[in-house]
Amino acid sequence: MVDIKLENLTKSYGDVEVLHHIEGDISDGEFIVIVGPSGCGKSTLLRMVAGLETVTSGEISIAGRVVNNLEPADRDIAMVFQNYALYPHMTVRENMAYGLKIRKIPKDEITRRVNEVADILEIREYLDRRPRQLSGGQRQRVAMGRAIVREPSVFLFDEPLSNLDAKLRVQMRLEIRKLQKRLGVTSIYVTHDQVEAMTLGDRLMVLNGGYVEQFGTPLELYERPASLFVAGFIGSPSMNFIPADVVDGGATLGIGVKLKTGSTASGKVTLGMRPEHMVLDKSGTIKIKVDMLEQLGANTLVHGALQGTDTSFVISLDGIQAAEIGAVLSFSAPIDALHLFDAETGIRLDG
Repeated sequence: MVDIKLENLTKSYGDVEVLHHIEGDISDGEFIVIVGPSGCGKSTLLRMVAGLETVTSGEISIAGRVVNNLEPADRDIAMVFQNYALYPHMTVRENMAYGLKIRKIPKDEITRRVNEVADILEIREYLDRRPRQLSGGQRQRVAMGRAIVREPSVFLFDEPLSNLDAKLRVQMRLEIRKLQKRLGVTSIYVTHDQVEAMTLGDRLMVLNGGYVEQFGTPLELYERPASLFVAGFIGSPSMNFIPADVVDGGATLGIGVKLKTGSTASGKVTLGMRPEHMVLDKSGTIKIKVDMLEQLGANTLVHGALQGTDTSFVISLDGIQAAEIGAVLSFSAPIDALHLFDAETGIRLDG
């Protein structure tokens, strides 16, 4: 079994601590995605697992062995980078075989592995080409192939799809997920794209400012975000937030609108509502003045402001919807679609 343990990890550059007490257990064969905004420390954490960054304190264990002081080559990991990192003067075949040659793997075994992986990734016809003769997606397949032929215990991916166009990113992320399931190799994947994270990961580790905000399955993060940050980061479009006061299970918004929450919390809160959970309802008490419509075919995004305030609001409605700019639409929200967060700490209320 190849599991990974991150125990009380910190990373500092001089007096500046950039990662704070990171904890996480990753099971054998699990696909973990580290997600967060730029500068939150996700690539630094991945590089620490790879051995490309030193650990300031804490421990990293791979397959039960503490690897803090091991060189990258001794950790039995393979890393796929954002910029492909292919040798331009070598053919695809030579790029994929290079690491095996360094390890003095027999020539017949190298040929077998390269051909087998090339077939899996559908790049056999490109084996005699050089990187400059390939598209971005083909180069990324080669970079993945170079990692796979090594047959490592752990795959590490550092934003491998960020250089690709939107359509190719969707295609490649599905291929990466299917490939990882097929190979069953424990994997850690870094991205800033929450949609990519939601579709790829068995579990997501959400980083913010070097801290772990939440570590759980995509649905756990979506349905019960642990904090305002997670609630706003996970989901597209982002969750709507409104300041409110809660008394006896009812929330009073700043404009006098009252909603039942079913919550035992009381006092000042931030009320969260996902755009896709709002219901167009003539008798609804949430009224939005329409500023703009985005008609996307399968759904329509209504952008506006909560009537009587300057609080921005987005609603996602099924199908094609029409409304005049400046019109006021009424909505309601089911009790189980409301999220309450402490107004000061941003921590989720009621567990």
